[in-house]
Amino acid sequence: MPRPPTGRRVVITGFGCVSPLGVTADETWNAAIAGRSGVGAIQRFDTSEFPVRIAAQAPDDFDFGNLPAKEARRLDRFTLLALAAAREAMRDAGLDLGSAESERCGVAIGSGIGGLGLLSESIAMLKTSGPRRVSPFTIPMSICNMASGYVAIQHRLRGPNLCQTAACASGAHSIGGAARAIERGDADVMLAGGAEAPITELALAGFASMKALSTRNESPATASRPFDADRDGFVIGEGAAVLVLEDLEGARARGANIQAHLLGYGMTSDATAIAQPTEDGEGAQRCMSLAIADASLNPSDVDHLNAHATSTLQGDPSEARAIRAVFGEHTKRLSVSATKSMTGHLLGAAGAVEALLCVRALQTGILPPTINLDRPDSECELDHVANKARETHIRVALSNSFGFGGTNATLVFGRAE
Repeated sequence: MPRPPTGRRVVITGFGCVSPLGVTADETWNAAIAGRSGVGAIQRFDTSEFPVRIAAQAPDDFDFGNLPAKEARRLDRFTLLALAAAREAMRDAGLDLGSAESERCGVAIGSGIGGLGLLSESIAMLKTSGPRRVSPFTIPMSICNMASGYVAIQHRLRGPNLCQTAACASGAHSIGGAARAIERGDADVMLAGGAEAPITELALAGFASMKALSTRNESPATASRPFDADRDGFVIGEGAAVLVLEDLEGARARGANIQAHLLGYGMTSDATAIAQPTEDGEGAQRCMSLAIADASLNPSDVDHLNAHATSTLQGDPSEARAIRAVFGEHTKRLSVSATKSMTGHLLGAAGAVEALLCVRALQTGILPPTINLDRPDSECELDHVANKARETHIRVALSNSFGFGGTNATLVFGRAE
């Protein structure tokens, strides 16, 4: 089959989401604009010896499809979360693919850590019972690309099958990479996003040892507080979000509901440190600038920004400085939300959930708040949507995702007129 024309425009036609705020995209959005926190005490394992005892846990009653119980037990939670988000996204987009069409439909679901829960259980089994008791599914079900792989298997999607593993930017890079595949003509439709299920003893201990996590154990709902002077670290979270991306002309031809345009994508590297950004956010600056240029826009065209803003001492002011450097005088008119204040930090799924929230803001004219922003840090001066949702008309929204290793991703979305 000859390659279709290149340079095609990419639109979003469907959403699916499981997050600490709900088991669907609508539940997540409604909780976000209501300013509800999804953070609570960890119930899955004994945390009495941990300095951190809180997390942003997704509900367990999500719909991952009609898998036999035995098969579902083999899968890590991050894959089940991805299956649920993809299932909802395909329904929302009205996708019903024939055999030939499935060859032009692919999957790109990223994960920063992958099947850490299953891997941890297998290591414990190895230590207590020996190598013969370790499941033969340990490796295939714990690798990061199994979420993409299983979504493709469940829905018989035979186009590109990709997984971006880029720490906390995995979901955003997956969406950007999927858009590139459509623009190049490698696919007509892509299910793109991120999935993560890191609420395990190992991950909690590791992040706590880094002093990266909030220790507000007695007040979980106020623990994640991006840009606030009293922030003390991020809250680990879990979930998945999947967006259906399509070629504009193809979406129009099948009568799809075009929910937004994906206008631009930027990616850079700090190339300085494994876990700490530069003070001036130079890598983030270049990333935002590249994404805006890729969208053929000027910084003054951007109305709203969903910040990466994890609630860490170094990360938040670095991003704020980068935003002010890129947008200059326009910063005063650029509304900024930090939705990790409600969802916690979903690591490899964060960029996908925040992309969804950006698009919903474009659709509704409602900007989700940054909750717990009671005493804004003077180093993080921006037009914060603080503590209460804001209603306004916006046409262009930008979403930032930055990860360990210095990887940066920025997505630019446009309103579907």
